[in-house]
Amino acid sequence: MKLGFVGTGAITEAVVTGLMKSRTNISAVTVSPRSAHVASRLAGKFPLVRVGVDNQDVVDSADIVFLAVRPQIAEEVVKSLRFREQQQVVSFIAAVQIEALAGWIGVPVTITRTIPLPFVAELRGVTAIYPPNEQVAGLFSSLGTAVQAENLKQYDLFGAASALMATYFGLLETSARWLEAEGMSYDQASAYLKGLFGGLSHVTDASKEQSFEAMASEFSTKGGLNEQVLTEFTGNGGTKALTLALEIRPQAYRTELNYRAPTSGCVRNSSQCSSIG
Repeated sequence: MKLGFVGTGAITEAVVTGLMKSRTNISAVTVSPRSAHVASRLAGKFPLVRVGVDNQDVVDSADIVFLAVRPQIAEEVVKSLRFREQQQVVSFIAAVQIEALAGWIGVPVTITRTIPLPFVAELRGVTAIYPPNEQVAGLFSSLGTAVQAENLKQYDLFGAASALMATYFGLLETSARWLEAEGMSYDQASAYLKGLFGGLSHVTDASKEQSFEAMASEFSTKGGLNEQVLTEFTGNGGTKALTLALEIRPQAYRTELNYRAPTSGCVRNSSQCSSIG
């Protein structure tokens, strides 16, 4: 299996790093020369990785092409490339629909959208995929967990959930600064919170309990501090603010860029090929 990455940023580096750790059926990886420091680092670290002459070289060399460019330049980059019919194309590009990509590519290919997260480098990632594609899911399953969305709305909701990462760290920062204000050093607060939340992450991963509410109850003594803090957080609008933020995110995810769907084109999606327009 030969892979090619158009765009060589942090997510490409994470995906390639994870794949090099977990897969034995990859014969070659070609990365674009853009972001030369990342491309050269990958090529220096992994013998199977080479830096392509240009983006067209990446496409020509690959069975599966991964598009990892910024949404603002996606149309310009993709339209400049010549893809082969039936080629597999995996898009990391936020806010760009399959119909738009199909129009820019101009030949029948199989297009799959994905949301890889930085943890795939450590084989701890969870990657949303749409539409379902067993070959692509197999690749990302080796990097942690692959979740195949049943429809576009579900995929957008996975995108909303992925936007909780900064909020998670914001919660830790707020907690660390409170501890600091109460007299603890920031370094000591940070070390304690890392251990606490790292342990909770491990417990969550290992638990067979599906309900987070049940887990909250399990870790709260009746009338104890954990229950009191959750009650205060909820009563002072914490959960409401989080819900409002999540409700805003799917809309923003869909309309981040106002791409006009192409008037013609063909995209192979699983076993279907349909005209766009």
